[in-house]
This record gives sequence, C-alpha cells and structure tokens, in this order.
Amino acid sequence: MAKAVRTISKGSEKKEHRINTILITQPRPETEKSPYFDLAKKFDLKIEFHPFIRVEGLIGKDFRKQRVDIGEHTAIIFTSRNAVDHFFRICDELKFKVSQDMKYFCITEAVALYLQKFILYRKRKVFYSADGSTDGLLEVIGKHKVNEKFILPTSDSTKNDIAQYLIKNKIEFSEVTLYRTVSNDISPVMKDVFDMILFFSPYSVQTLFDHDPKFKQNGTVIGAFGPTTSKAIEEAGLRLDVKAPAPNAPSMVSALEKFFAENKK
Repeated sequence: MAKAVRTISKGSEKKEHRINTILITQPRPETEKSPYFDLAKKFDLKIEFHPFIRVEGLIGKDFRKQRVDIGEHTAIIFTSRNAVDHFFRICDELKFKVSQDMKYFCITEAVALYLQKFILYRKRKVFYSADGSTDGLLEVIGKHKVNEKFILPTSDSTKNDIAQYLIKNKIEFSEVTLYRTVSNDISPVMKDVFDMILFFSPYSVQTLFDHDPKFKQNGTVIGAFGPTTSKAIEEAGLRLDVKAPAPNAPSMVSALEKFFAENKK
C-alpha cells in the first residue's frame, strides 16, 4: 500500500516523513460509515479522534440579558452548524417562532443544507459563500444588505471579520452570544506523537498552545478546515499543509485524498 510521504527541509538537509498516524481534533463518528475510516483503510493509517473543545449553550435566561429581539430582525448569518443548532434551540426555549420571511446567510453550502433540520429549505431564502470563505460570504451579504437587519450569532469569545464588515458598511445588525467554547483536557492524547493533526476551529488551535505554549511543529503535517481555522494556524506561526475547503476539495476527507495522492510513494 502506497503511503503518503512529506518532505521536510531543514537547511540543505531534506528528510522524508512517512505519515502513519493522524489526530483528528473532533469527536469520533457515531458510526463506522464515516469516510475517515475508508480513508484509513485505503492508505493504511491509524486515526485517533479527540475533541479539543466542547460547546456549552447559553440558557434562555442568559440570552434575554442581551436584550435582542429576534422578531425585529430580517436576516441571520451562520458561520457554523453550532450556531444553527443553538439559534433554533434558543428559539424553542423562548417559544419564539421564526418568521418564514427570515433570510439565511451561510459560510458554506454544507451549513446552508444543515438548515433542513429546522426549516422548509426550498421555501426559504438561503444564501451561502460560493467558495466557503469569509470573503465569499461578505460578498453575498453585500449583494442583499439593503433594508435588512441581521443577527450575527457568535460564541462568547468570537471576534471575526464579519462584524467589522457590517460596521464599516453601516449595515444594521445585532451580535448575539448563543454558546460558549470551552477547552477540553488534551493531555492524555498529546502524550503520543502524531504525524498529522487536523483542526476544525480556531479554538482548537488555541487549546493546543494552552496545553503546550512551546509547541513546535517540526515534521508534523497540519491540516485545517475553514478560513478562520487556517488563519489561526498561520497566525500561530505553524505551517499549513492541508487546507479545506479548496478547489476540487470541498471537504477535509477530499483534501486529504488529494494530499495523499500528490505525496504518495
């Protein structure tokens, strides 16, 4: 079986680093039908799952303290499935029925399609970034901003480019906290050494450095899903080797397939 090999350069010396083990910073899939397991079989990999973070939703009482009336808004921006889950959870808890005229702006098509759990998708106005990037989402918002009042759900610590864009363009919006992102204890899993680590949230990157402020990447291959995660990795001074979504690689699994195909030996 061909294995993926990463060539790491150090000065004039080049060292081939064979990829055998992958750490995925998310919970283990509930079924064995996950494409990650197919990937593991195809490339003879050992995959470990360990969520670096967990999300704790705010209760309705804490949401009310923000004094945001959902009914006064005409559109909502979703940058993750967590935001979708917790928005509709809060609405249920408050016994608030979301208007059929509400417009939905999503960071990716996957997040947009996830709305099907909560709304009659084909009968609602749903928009999403064509390339899964924040810039793509802002472009879509810019085309439909007239006479809209947006809700921007966030976690308790999110600071992103979307709010800055809305302020700069004098677009009316309310930023609301729906959930808190909390770091998990990663010391048990980080006792092992992995050839590749995959991140899906900026907070997971932060958790890594909270655990080990002196973390050195060395030959570890690092992958990221989503533009904010990629940005967090690069700002941390790490080398980003696998990036998704990307052209011809809308998912992390497809990005890995492409990476292994280009680096196999």
